[in-house]
Amino acid sequence: MNKDRFSICCCCYIIVILILVCNISQCVQGQKKDDDKQNSSDAVLPIVTELVYSRLANFTSLFEGPAGDEFKFCVKNLESDWNGAFNFTNDLDFLSNCVKKTKGDLPQRICTAAELKFYFKGLFEGGATSNYLKPNKNCNLTSWVPGCEPGWACSVGQNQKVNLKDSREMPARTRDCQPCCEGFFCPYGLTCMIPCPLGAYCPLAKLNKTTGVCDPYHYQLPPGKPNHTCGGADLWADVLSGSQLFCSAGSYCPTTTKKIPCSKGHYCRMGSTSEKKCFKLTSCDPNTANQNLHAYGVMLLAALGTLLVIIYNCSDQVLTTREKRQAKSREAAARSARETAQARERWKSAKDVAKKGAMGLQSQLSRTFSRKKSTRSEPMKILGKFGGGGGDNSLPPLGGGASQQSSSSSKAKKKEPSNLTKMMRQLEEDPDNNEGFNLEIGDKNMKKPKGKQLHTQSQIFKYAYGQLEKEKALQQQRKDLTFSGVISMATDIEISTRPIIEVAFKDLTITLKGKNKHLLRCVTGKIMPGRVSAVMGPSGAGKTTFLSALAGKVTGCTMTGLILINGKVESLQSYKKIIGFVPQDDIVHGNLTVEENLWFSARCRLSADMSKPDKVLVVERVIESLGLQAVRDSIVGTVEKRGISGGQRKRVNVGIEMVMEPSLLILDEPTSGLDSASSTLLLKALRREALEGVNICMVVHQPSYSLYKMFDDFILLAKGGITVYHGPVKKVEEYFAGIGIHVPERVNPPDHYIDILEGIVKPNASTGVTHKNLPVRWMLHNNYPVPPDMQQSIDNIASASKDPNGTDPTDGTAEPSLAGELWQDVKYNVEVKRDNIQHSFLKSKDLSNRITPGVFRQYKYYLGRVGKQRLRESRIQVVDFLILLLAGACLGTLAKVSDETFGALGYSYTVIAVSLLCKIAALRSFTLDKLIYWRERASGMSSLAYFLSKDTIDHFSTIIKPLVYLSMFYFFNNPRSSFADNYIVLVCLVYCVTGIAYIFAIFLEPGPAQLWSVLLPVVLTLIANQEKRDEGMKFLSKLCYTKWALEAFVIANAERYSGVWLITRCGSLLKYGYDLRDWVLCLSILVLFGIGSRILAYFCMVTFQKK
Repeated sequence: MNKDRFSICCCCYIIVILILVCNISQCVQGQKKDDDKQNSSDAVLPIVTELVYSRLANFTSLFEGPAGDEFKFCVKNLESDWNGAFNFTNDLDFLSNCVKKTKGDLPQRICTAAELKFYFKGLFEGGATSNYLKPNKNCNLTSWVPGCEPGWACSVGQNQKVNLKDSREMPARTRDCQPCCEGFFCPYGLTCMIPCPLGAYCPLAKLNKTTGVCDPYHYQLPPGKPNHTCGGADLWADVLSGSQLFCSAGSYCPTTTKKIPCSKGHYCRMGSTSEKKCFKLTSCDPNTANQNLHAYGVMLLAALGTLLVIIYNCSDQVLTTREKRQAKSREAAARSARETAQARERWKSAKDVAKKGAMGLQSQLSRTFSRKKSTRSEPMKILGKFGGGGGDNSLPPLGGGASQQSSSSSKAKKKEPSNLTKMMRQLEEDPDNNEGFNLEIGDKNMKKPKGKQLHTQSQIFKYAYGQLEKEKALQQQRKDLTFSGVISMATDIEISTRPIIEVAFKDLTITLKGKNKHLLRCVTGKIMPGRVSAVMGPSGAGKTTFLSALAGKVTGCTMTGLILINGKVESLQSYKKIIGFVPQDDIVHGNLTVEENLWFSARCRLSADMSKPDKVLVVERVIESLGLQAVRDSIVGTVEKRGISGGQRKRVNVGIEMVMEPSLLILDEPTSGLDSASSTLLLKALRREALEGVNICMVVHQPSYSLYKMFDDFILLAKGGITVYHGPVKKVEEYFAGIGIHVPERVNPPDHYIDILEGIVKPNASTGVTHKNLPVRWMLHNNYPVPPDMQQSIDNIASASKDPNGTDPTDGTAEPSLAGELWQDVKYNVEVKRDNIQHSFLKSKDLSNRITPGVFRQYKYYLGRVGKQRLRESRIQVVDFLILLLAGACLGTLAKVSDETFGALGYSYTVIAVSLLCKIAALRSFTLDKLIYWRERASGMSSLAYFLSKDTIDHFSTIIKPLVYLSMFYFFNNPRSSFADNYIVLVCLVYCVTGIAYIFAIFLEPGPAQLWSVLLPVVLTLIANQEKRDEGMKFLSKLCYTKWALEAFVIANAERYSGVWLITRCGSLLKYGYDLRDWVLCLSILVLFGIGSRILAYFCMVTFQKK
């Protein structure tokens, strides 16, 4: 196919030169007639010039047609390329000289269309490596005239007419053979002349007596012909085969017969028709082929290096300054709130003193004037004494007048809610109880302070800290736990209530698919709002699985039994907006501060209609309750960068879920790694959440006794996920004592029970209790159905003491074979993948009654967060830019642009280097945040907003990195294509490879992702540069993005080569299979590759999750 295409190309060139010859011949004939009439060539020359110009002006219209369409793969602008190659109107001296030399016989010496076709066909078949043509009508074994030699031509005769447009038959051209004229070339094996294109230098050859060849064309004279001299040029081909025809580098040729050395301050590339002025600060000596732009490269390198150093050292300064200003505003607001609270307390104290003084004066006056009045004032003293200062918080006296007592009682009944009596009675029965008040707490009709009118940061902080100071004062009043304090807590404190979520489960059993292994079995119970439940048990008891089942996060398993939400069979996914799940690992953003982590979670997960001051209040309350005030502006820290302590990080992990005000809060080992003080602080904060009606359930390992007594409910699981106890904490010892298990003195009860379940501690043999029949005893105690395979334990309870080690009913089962286990593993993996995909696309009705911010608002929040992260990671970005600078300088110096291949080799290295470096950098966008994304997505946050924010911030690198690379590569390599063309191609390339890197980062682990990022550009570039001999290889190369990037680079560079470079340009483009018109197509395909890869990466992100 390439052969046919090149043949068509040759035909097109034949037509071009044929029309040129026709016009020249007509001009010459006109000149001959004028010579006869005027007998003066100087007077005729302007007329000839005008005739040639008029004949060539409309050439493009004659050349349009089917042949022109095929020719356009290497000629983008026909008129421009024609004028660049064959527009001789500026100087026709070579034509006038040739007319004089041939004595008006020039038209009889010009090649016809048939001869031109024969020449280019022979040039193609010879591979453009030799100037030898096949025998023809004029040059063969029987007829070899001097005109057949290189640089010579003959005439058909003065009286013979020649049809230059005849493409079928060569004319007999064997008369009056002479050396070829200057400005023309005469091929070896043809007896005609062809005009040299602009950019060529075609003088007469001179014999080099030392070598015996005709310089500068390097052809030899025929032996045995002493009268044969050197003629003109003999070949126009590509630069590799006929570089002698090209105007040499360091000189320019305004015509094909003039060669002028480049002057100082100018440079001239090979094939130039004019000299170009060098830029300032560049060194251009005389005869310079290219301007030295290294000075600009060094200056740009210094400027970029300085900028990168500034960014490297001052990257956090913007954020630090902003945080300092916020901290000052926050501290001022906190100080103002404290001063206001202190002033209020002082005023209250003064008011109480004044009241006491007034009452004392009143009593004194009463005693003086009336003994009866003094007696009546005693109840007021008692009232003041018990009320602690009087006011609305006073209780009615326990004794006194019946009328006052009855009226006070009736008022109290109207004021007091029904739960207040229960709370008071509970306090009277158990004054040392630390469990709190497990009732429906809060006033549903409470009026929250309006914070929507607050706009400035200072006003918002003043509002938030003012509310916090009020809450502190009320908490201080509750510490005494007097009756007045209890009433004040129940009536005056405005505790917000949240939607109630009560989770009940019956016969909950979870089994691994494909393996029939029970992770949880026959678990029945209930976790209620306003209570804190602790889940404990030995390792392998299924504690985390139990929490995952409650949160609706179990995949790859078969779940049987019932889970009721508020008494209805509903999916917990419908309530995910008001369910908080704290994972066991501390999954937080290490390059954000404590406050930024909490604030982002609050903005994205709280109700969209909640005002900003109220959200700030929520965050400030959580920071205060978790004891994070001292480190609120500190970076959390990563493995590489030290941050806050492990305990503080654990509390931040919990706080991320607390700030979204959940109704159900599930925590997986929140106290692991914390000391006793930190654990107590955390649990106090959770108990404060429980006061608002939050249902809290957590897994705890080895709690202290004081921490253990702070829980309301206790769930104890044995190995295999079977319940041993589920009920109030204050009744757990009573239950185990009833079956003969007593806790020794100075031993923590949960530790003792877990030791029994592990088999470390043996119960008293006389009780007949073993660690294996404890779950069955619990089932029998609550009249739960016992599974059939556990019925044997019922019969063996009495005799269990005789066999303390027990027997496992599954011990006698036969183990499956290796093939069976392999098949089970395959089935299990398939089931897990299917469940993950189904879980990813599971849509459930939202029953949470909370409208969180939409995709666009979350995109805005994500954008701010990712921007802060990138600013703090700017040092890593600086390293990426420095590596690109170094790569650009090295490749620009080593891989110089070759005129023969239009810089294809250097651009191949560029595609590989830029692809590799940009992919490696883009992997960090998603590789490091997978766990955080999974957590945020499970909570109902938008995956699309997360993905788009990452991609938007990466657009900064897409724009800057090509500029950084080209700042070195372009000024050290200095190709003919413009800086803008190279920059546009590199932008599209970086956009493409960034999307591909997203797929690797999301779908693969970090190690394989980096390996693929390195190998893929190298392999695809090798495929793109292979010869396309078959359709399969062509199709495969079209799937390689490197092919389109390389084609765009080569096309942008090849377009700058014109005139004498036309054959070289067409030959190279034909060899690579490129089309000069496809530059925009190449860029479009690169962009489409980038868009398609991003769509695929997003699909992988929402579909494939961790195992």
